[in-house]
Amino acid sequence: MHRQPRLPQGVVLLSQHTHFGPRTNARSQALQLLFQAEATDRTVDQVLEGGEYSLSDGPLDPFGERLARGADGMRDELDAIIDTTSTNWSLRRMPAVDRNLLRVALYEMLEVDEVAVAVTIDESVELAKAYGTDESSRFVNGLLGRVASNIEAGNDVVADAVAEEERRHPANQVDQTDDGFEEYQAGSWDDVPQRDEPSPDEDVAPEGDAGADDAQAGLE
Repeated sequence: MHRQPRLPQGVVLLSQHTHFGPRTNARSQALQLLFQAEATDRTVDQVLEGGEYSLSDGPLDPFGERLARGADGMRDELDAIIDTTSTNWSLRRMPAVDRNLLRVALYEMLEVDEVAVAVTIDESVELAKAYGTDESSRFVNGLLGRVASNIEAGNDVVADAVAEEERRHPANQVDQTDDGFEEYQAGSWDDVPQRDEPSPDEDVAPEGDAGADDAQAGLE
């Protein structure tokens, strides 16, 4: 029988009321592990070794574990891709679910050759619909689509993103982009600050508390 260890205080479990096929469920598990690791300031390896995690539908699938460990191991590079691809929205201002879903999807797109990029994007959009806000699926689809176009064009998306991050944030220079922004509370995405309405030519990223009441209703 699958263990359901006690979670650290403040960490919520993604909805147990959504049922997926085996591969989709494995991606959902990877998302949950990354979310719990980030919420408790640990690596996925530490979460798995400590046993203080839970899954909405277990036991842990080997593919889900592969995605979670792999994405966590490449977190800096994947975050650079997200940050440089997302227009007008920094990584820190994205809801935690969306941020970690993008990490899982990008790792799969870059490192899992046996899965077509289009399949990864479609699966990620479905997870965004299940776990994110009303705007999450469109945002995730758009960002992953831009990365996919760069991959298809033969670009080294990791190297390009890291170089762009270094250009934007030279060593020893304080980043003023999110001045005054308070980090989200561990395990919650209800209190992410909102900004003014975007202009029509901006990316419409999901705001932190858009649909939060609906999302929280399924987080038990």
